Amino acid sequence: MALDFEKIKAAAEHYRPDMVRFLRDMISHPSESCEEKEVIECIRAEMEKLGFDKVEVDGLGNIIGWMGDGEKIMAIDSHVDTVGIGNIANWEHDPYKGYETDEIIYGRGGSDQEGGMASAVYSAKIMKDLGLIPKGYKVMIVGSVQEEDCDGMCWQYIYNKDKIVPEFVISTEPTDGGIYRGHRGRMEIRVDVKGISCHGSAPERGDNAIYKMADIIADVRSLNENGCGDEDEIKGLVKMLDPKYNPEHYEDARFLGRGTCTVSQIFFTSPSRCAVADSCAISVDRRMTAGETWDSCLEEIRQLPSVKKYGDDVKVSMYMYDRPSWTGEVYETECYFPTWINKENAAHVQALADAHKALYGDVRQSSPSSADKRNRPLIDKWTFSTNGVAIQGRYGIPCVGFGPGAESQAHAPNEVTYKDDLVRCAAVYVAALNLYDSEKRTDDVTQFRAGNISKGE
Repeated sequence: MALDFEKIKAAAEHYRPDMVRFLRDMISHPSESCEEKEVIECIRAEMEKLGFDKVEVDGLGNIIGWMGDGEKIMAIDSHVDTVGIGNIANWEHDPYKGYETDEIIYGRGGSDQEGGMASAVYSAKIMKDLGLIPKGYKVMIVGSVQEEDCDGMCWQYIYNKDKIVPEFVISTEPTDGGIYRGHRGRMEIRVDVKGISCHGSAPERGDNAIYKMADIIADVRSLNENGCGDEDEIKGLVKMLDPKYNPEHYEDARFLGRGTCTVSQIFFTSPSRCAVADSCAISVDRRMTAGETWDSCLEEIRQLPSVKKYGDDVKVSMYMYDRPSWTGEVYETECYFPTWINKENAAHVQALADAHKALYGDVRQSSPSSADKRNRPLIDKWTFSTNGVAIQGRYGIPCVGFGPGAESQAHAPNEVTYKDDLVRCAAVYVAALNLYDSEKRTDDVTQFRAGNISKGE
């Protein structure tokens, strides 16, 4: 059956007011990680009102709505937790009440990324209305939790506890009008340094952990900022773009962009303000490009001159995540989020591309705040990290991104998203799931994947 693309576009346009109202309803419920209960109940009510075949909340608190009765699964994922609002003085309006104009919706979570949930839910409704639930499939609409705290952990739970393995997943994270086939990975690294306290009036009697850490921080900064020439004692992370240092994956690294590292937190202990600090620790946010691994990133820190200088007084480790969800469930996992890239010709990527071209052409329709993205290729990559780190990074389930909103709005004050994006994304999801050709699916859809654990499994 040939798809009637104009009919799909008309149906999505028909539901514009409903998607806008639903998104504003979600925004009105503050939903930081581990506090998503109210927004989950809001989504449940919407799914039930729209006649989803089944609506369930799993043990972690993810909400899953089902349409269709086939044996195989196509999934659309939206995380429904948000970051906090930060300094309220930076907001021009109430972040949870906000406002709308003819073009935008204002409020925390609009772009990152409850807007994606609105489009996904109504895409399933349109499929049901038009008889377009793909034959042999169930459509799985996921409102996932705790992504902002620990991206992908929600899908670790879905994969390992719920035992659900879709044929492919569309992530609705904001893509500035593009179709995104991968992104850099990341790690959360901790460096601890021991010292010995003494009275501050005679600091030479002690061993100041903060001073040691100052040396290490300088080396971490050099690791991020240095070049990779022979004269650089600490070779900067830019080296992974060079075939000399990354012969197998430098081209993938150039597509994704170089890795980065930055000190994001600092902690210390001291008996008092007039004593030498006896311990100091930092958190390092490490963004990983193709060719970098769990082991290589930890070893890179361990080999810094200052870390080697202080020897056994320094411990380099990776954080673990074990915060209880809003249901009280704990899923402990490493704070390791693998890099992944799809091949551009993979069946699930091409389904999105074909849908977009049939509905809106082959040029990305980015939002006004993303004018710099309009000349970028339609098929591209994210700057930040998504649940794809687990879906495809850990488990190799094909994943591709297309979502309303702009990356620049994520975590920013005065966040907005765009009504046209909601409509466009809903239409593309409907068409893409129907254009997906499972016979073109191959086992080699992945161009690069860092893997589940340090050994690449």
